[in-house]
Amino acid sequence: MRPFLPVIITALCLAGCSGEKKEKPRAVPLVEAQPLAAAAFTDNVEAVGTALANEQVVLSAPVTERIERLNFADGGYVAKGQVIARLAIGQEQAELAAAEATALQAGQQLERVQSLKNRGFATGVMLEQQTALANSARANAQLARASIGDRVIRAPFAGWVSLRTVSPGAIVTAGTPIATVSDISRIKLDFSVPETRLSMIREGMPIKAVAAAWPDRPFNGTIATIDPVIDPVTRAVRVRAILPNPDKALKPGMLLTVSVLARQRQSLSVPELAVVGDGDERFVFLLEDRTAKRVKVDTGIRQGGRVEILGGVQAGQMVVTEGVVKLTDGVTVRLPGDKPKDGKGEGKSKSGKAAG
Repeated sequence: MRPFLPVIITALCLAGCSGEKKEKPRAVPLVEAQPLAAAAFTDNVEAVGTALANEQVVLSAPVTERIERLNFADGGYVAKGQVIARLAIGQEQAELAAAEATALQAGQQLERVQSLKNRGFATGVMLEQQTALANSARANAQLARASIGDRVIRAPFAGWVSLRTVSPGAIVTAGTPIATVSDISRIKLDFSVPETRLSMIREGMPIKAVAAAWPDRPFNGTIATIDPVIDPVTRAVRVRAILPNPDKALKPGMLLTVSVLARQRQSLSVPELAVVGDGDERFVFLLEDRTAKRVKVDTGIRQGGRVEILGGVQAGQMVVTEGVVKLTDGVTVRLPGDKPKDGKGEGKSKSGKAAG
C-alpha cells in the first residue's frame, strides 16, 4: 500500500481544496421607493347618453294654404318672435275689413239707441238687441284677425333653424312641417343609470361627457334632474344633465359617453406595480433601513395607474414602487445612488437609472 499512499493523499488534498471554494454572493436588489401620500380618487358611474336641444319645436302649417314667403336661411339664427313663414292672407284680409266695417256700424248704431233710450224714445229691449249685435260684430273682427295670425308663423324662442324642405309658392296642408327651431345654447343630456347605482348620484353632481366627433375634448356639466320613476323593465332610472354649449360643438341627437363623478375623495395610493397579489390578498413592500418588509394592505379602486390604499399602512412610510418582483420579506435592498457592497452593479432599474 505504500506506493499508493502519495496518490491517495494528493486526491484528498484536491477534494479538500475544491470544497473550500465559496459560492458567489448574491447581488443586493436595486429598487426604487417613495413615501406614501394621498391622491384624488373618484367613483365614476359610466353610461351612454343622447344629446337633446335645450328647446326644440317643429313649426307646422296650421291650415291648408299657399306659402307666400319664407323668412329664414338654412341653418340660420332667428330671434324670438321673428316671422318664419307667411301664408297667403288675401281672403282673410278682406274678411277682416268687412268685419271691422260691420263692427263700426254696429257700434255707431248702439250709441244712437243708447241716446234714444236716455230720452225715453227707445225701450230696454231695443238697447239689449243692439248691444248684442255690436258685440257679435266685434267678435267677428277678432276672429278674422286670428285667422290672419294663424297664417303668420313666428319663432317661439331664439335659436337655429333646420334646413328647409319647402319653397315659396308651395301649397301646404295643416300639419306640414315648415321649419325646426332649436335652442342649442346648452344641451340636455339624457342617460340611464342602473337602480343599483342610484344611491351614488344626486342632483348637482358634476359629469364629463365625450362625443365621438370630439374625442379629445371632454364636455363638463351637472346633473339637473333624476326621474322619480324607475323603468320596471330595464330597472334603470333616467337622468338628465345640462351641458353648456357656447360654440355649438354639440348637436341634438349626438351619442355621448357619460362619466358621473360620483364620490370624490383623498386616499393613500401607490403605483399599480407596487402591489403584489397572493390569492385574494394584496401586499406591498415597506422600506425600513434598507430592509424590505412585506405588509398586507386593503385596496380600493384603480385609477390613473395608481391603486387606492384603504388600510394596512400609514402616510409617510416608504413603499417600494419598482423592483418588487426581486424581493422577499426581510431582504436587504439598495436604492439608486447607494454603492453596492460587492462593488458590482446590477445594471439599470426600470426607470433607466444606473445602479450605484
